[in-house]
Amino acid sequence: MTHSASQPQRIFPPGRILLTGSTGQVGHELLRALAPLGEVVAPARDMLDLVDAASLRRTIRSVHPRWIVNPAAYTAVDRAESEPELAYAINADAVQVIGEEARTIGAAVIHFSTDYVFDGTGTKPYVETDPTGPVSVYGASKLAGERALATSGAGHLIFRTSWVYGAQGKNFLLTILKLAREREVLRVVDDQHGAPTWSRDLAAMTASVIAQCEAAANGHSLVEALAQTGGIYHAAGHGETTWYGFAAEAVRLLQERQPGAKRAKIEAIPTAEYPTPAKRPANSRMNCNKLAERFGWKMMDWRESLKKVLGDL
Repeated sequence: MTHSASQPQRIFPPGRILLTGSTGQVGHELLRALAPLGEVVAPARDMLDLVDAASLRRTIRSVHPRWIVNPAAYTAVDRAESEPELAYAINADAVQVIGEEARTIGAAVIHFSTDYVFDGTGTKPYVETDPTGPVSVYGASKLAGERALATSGAGHLIFRTSWVYGAQGKNFLLTILKLAREREVLRVVDDQHGAPTWSRDLAAMTASVIAQCEAAANGHSLVEALAQTGGIYHAAGHGETTWYGFAAEAVRLLQERQPGAKRAKIEAIPTAEYPTPAKRPANSRMNCNKLAERFGWKMMDWRESLKKVLGDL
């Protein structure tokens, strides 16, 4: 895009990024990863209430960001079955507000979604265009959020990810490591397939994508750049395993590091022996080729990231 001397040029300020959920495990990593890209505004939860639409609108208007990065979510999968209104308020209604406000001020939105938008009956890794069909309130609320953002008119990118974990926050890995020190035997589901995703890898990918979109926009509106590259991308750890495989490998690596320490024996069980209020997809594998082809980013293999996370503990 070129401008002659007679054309009015809009000069964009250095990118200000509004980050939600900065105390969560992905938000915590994003706070650090996004810092080199511009001023990151990360309001505390009491200042940015996603359930309060008016508060959310006021915050966006006062910050007037160039980017809104939204890792915040209602993630209590089982509790969502008995709290559907709250799950939808955070995972769908708030996302709609973010999209509407972003469209109004010309901001771009990055939103994180989940493998739970699929029913898990597929036999191959899911691609972005595969039919969705959530089997839980959580999955349905996240899909509603995707659709709200997609129809908001805002330039946006949606990253579907899976089995997120890291060295801080609440996640499967930290729970398993704690229980492995306390119990003799741990029984873990071995018929749900997917890939663990390191929160730090997800944050680094996000920062790289923002930088590439800014380069494409070349100081101008992000709308055109995202018209070419926006939409849904799968961004999960490379490779595949089961929850049992993840737990067993984590405990094995820990045993290597601390040979004398007592560790639980890990036993594989079917999902039927571990009933939960919310149904889980049996197949959570996601094909991330589109992310690699469009943005040159290959997500880290889950075994490699697991070693790095254990090194941080």
